[in-house]
Amino acid sequence: MIDSDVGARVQPLAAEAVSAGRKLLLPGGERTSEVVDTAVEHDDFGVPAMVVATLESGETVRIATGSTVQAEAPEELAHMVADEGSPEALVAHVAAIHPENPRVHELAERLTRGVNFKSGSSLQDIRDLALTLYVDLSDATSALRVCDLLTDQPFDGNFGRWNLIESCLALAAHLTQDDGANSRAAAYSAALRTADDAETDPLKAKLAAAVRQRQLNEPNLYDREIARSAKDPAAEKDWRGLRLTVLLYLRAHGGSETLGAEALDRRIGHELLAIRALNGKTAASG
Repeated sequence: MIDSDVGARVQPLAAEAVSAGRKLLLPGGERTSEVVDTAVEHDDFGVPAMVVATLESGETVRIATGSTVQAEAPEELAHMVADEGSPEALVAHVAAIHPENPRVHELAERLTRGVNFKSGSSLQDIRDLALTLYVDLSDATSALRVCDLLTDQPFDGNFGRWNLIESCLALAAHLTQDDGANSRAAAYSAALRTADDAETDPLKAKLAAAVRQRQLNEPNLYDREIARSAKDPAAEKDWRGLRLTVLLYLRAHGGSETLGAEALDRRIGHELLAIRALNGKTAASG
């Protein structure tokens, strides 16, 4: 039987987030082993299909992309309690968890000087910090806590400001859905659609709904930009990051007439794999 203390600390982990240093609960559920290396296998069409994790025991575990496994929460996250202090304290706490990541510290340095929820630059730093924590560092717990700095912010008619709040709502919906907290995910999704119902004039509301549906059905997924940047890992990562935010928004919005929930879940998983693979290339070239 697995140790009860370990059992209390396991959490769902997406296949795309499995990385060296994580301890997986192995098939059968009776023991864990630490991952020392991972590789991605593609199907015959070039789409990421399988994550192959090599364990410290010498075994390998094959995990289908889009699925989840049970893993021990990192020690610092397992014992993390909610900060009851300021947003700045939360940001400082998150930065302390990831002392090795310069991007986290660049964002945290600005935010800990003072978070201003009326400032677009503060909102962008919060959104970028949440995405960095999840996409680059696979730290879903911290990413969600950072998202929640913005998820209760109201729509005030300023779409530039709202787009950043919306991104955090979309990521929070994805993270909670991935963790099986479906009612919480639904609440984030409902909040994300607040701006959809902001127009009170019936004619203008009908026109806005038609425009919005067209945008949902024909989203810009940056295909040409990604193809053009294939030899520049840093540029490709940036474009794929933009594609990921669009996919997360579409998923939180409930999909569209052209992209359903299952297709979006698959594409989000593939995009996470692609971006995390590019991290290694950018680190090597840097």
